[in-house]
This record gives sequence, C-alpha cells and structure tokens, in this order.
Amino acid sequence: MAYFLQQIANAVPIAALYAALAFGYAIAFAVTKRADLTYGALFAFAGQMFVLFADFGWSRLWLVLPAAIAVGAGAAVVLGLGAGLVAGRYVMRPLAFSSANTVVVASLGSLLLLMEGARLASETRSIWLPPFLSEAILFWSDPQFPVTLTTIQVVNAALMVALVAGGHWVLSRSTFGRFWRAVSEDRDAAALCGVNPAVVYIMAYGVSSLIAAICGILAASYYGNMDFSTGLTFGVKVLFIAAIGGQAAPLVAAMGAACIGVLETLWSAYGPILWRDFAIFGFLVTVLIVMRRERYVP
Repeated sequence: MAYFLQQIANAVPIAALYAALAFGYAIAFAVTKRADLTYGALFAFAGQMFVLFADFGWSRLWLVLPAAIAVGAGAAVVLGLGAGLVAGRYVMRPLAFSSANTVVVASLGSLLLLMEGARLASETRSIWLPPFLSEAILFWSDPQFPVTLTTIQVVNAALMVALVAGGHWVLSRSTFGRFWRAVSEDRDAAALCGVNPAVVYIMAYGVSSLIAAICGILAASYYGNMDFSTGLTFGVKVLFIAAIGGQAAPLVAAMGAACIGVLETLWSAYGPILWRDFAIFGFLVTVLIVMRRERYVP
C-alpha cells in the first residue's frame, strides 16, 4: 500500500507538468487549428537557457545560488518568450491558415533553429545545476516505506497547478479571454464584430510561449538539466493529448494530460521502463484512432 501511495505522490509533479504544458499548447492551437512542433522546442529551449545562464551567474559572476537561479530564470523567460513571439509573428502567423503540412514543416525549421542555437550557446556541453530544495517532506509515516516528496517537487507542482488555474481564470473572465474564445470559435465572425484575429493570434502565441518557458524552467530546476530530446518527447506527447479532444479547450487538455502523467508514472513503477514511452504513445494513438470522426459527404 505504501509503495502504491508513493507512486501516486510521484505522479503529482509529472501530471502537473503535463497539465501545464497541454494548457499552454491548447491556447495557441485553439486559434490556429494547426499542429505546431515549435511548442516543445520552446519548452526545451527555455530549460536549456535557464541552466546556461544560471551556470553563467554561478561560475562567471560569482553569485550565490539563489541569485544565479534568478538570473537564469529571468533570462529563460525573456529568451523563451522572445523566441516564441518572433516565431509566431514572422513564421507561424503568415502560414497559420494555410496547409497543415506547411505549418508542420515551418515549425520543424523553427525547432532546428532553436535546437542548434541552444547547442552553440552551450558549446555542446551538458550543464547540470546543483541540487536545491531537495529536503524530503513526509506524507505517510510508514516505518518500513515512508511516502515522501522533495520540496522542489511540491513547489513545482503547486506553481504549475496555480499556472493552470490562473490561466483558466484569465481565459474565462478577462477581455483577452473573450476575444480568444471568439477567434477560436469563428475568426471571420469575430473580425466582423471588430476583433482583430491577427492580434489575438500573436497574444495567444505569446501566452503559450510564456507557459512553455515557465514549464521549462521548473522542469530543469527539478531534473537539473534539459536537452532537446526530453523537450520534444514532452511536446509530442502534449500534441497527441491535444489531438484526442481537448485541443481547443485548454482546461480539458490539461486534465487529460494529467491523467497521462499518472498512467506514465504507474507504468514506470509496475511495468518495464524500456517500454514506457512505447506504451504511452501506443495508448495515445489507439485512443486517437478510436475517437476519430469521419465525415460522410453524399
């Protein structure tokens, strides 16, 4: 029983990460209806920039660890958000309403640019952060198998849940949220009512990029490192989750992604770890095929 409870506790941080990533992806997807690989690249890019600039502040500026982490987080937010806005304004928006294949190819080009830029900036080094906030918090005091999480896991999960909750409140109550819903439902009708779909698209892409950057920072702070293979794996899983049905509803996408995070953790605990990603992607593809709706045109 204690082992199962520990796995459920372990699932909370990864489920929160998946939920926040899916929430951000759905905000941009709702106004474009196009699959975009750039989102996973922005997540990985922000994580790498966080580690790189934190290392710069620690080893070059001789800052204490909290200040070095603050420098890294600030740089990652600025660079991640900036890269997302540039990609959204000059690459994705001109192509957003064209062929879906065109958008995929353009997003792949943005991905390669961000990946190579991060690699050159880090001089092809693998930089690791020192562990911090690693104190264990006890949730179940079983003398043989205590159920614990580290402080960084609890903080990250709380921040990601707050990010999703705050984002949902903004989309539900703010003027931007009303404009976003109008454009996501019918951009032509929204334009006739005085809403500028191009501005809403850039704002949605900026919010999505900001969420990806924050998630990249929080993930790198826990794992201690970030590379593009990890970021793209997260991004592709989120893309599949969104395609199943919550792609235009950020909160639905977040809840579905959280469930996938729990399933992935339980598979890691009770199944062969080498087959974990294969099993998760297979499950997502199967659900996607089952839920696919064909339109019959007489």
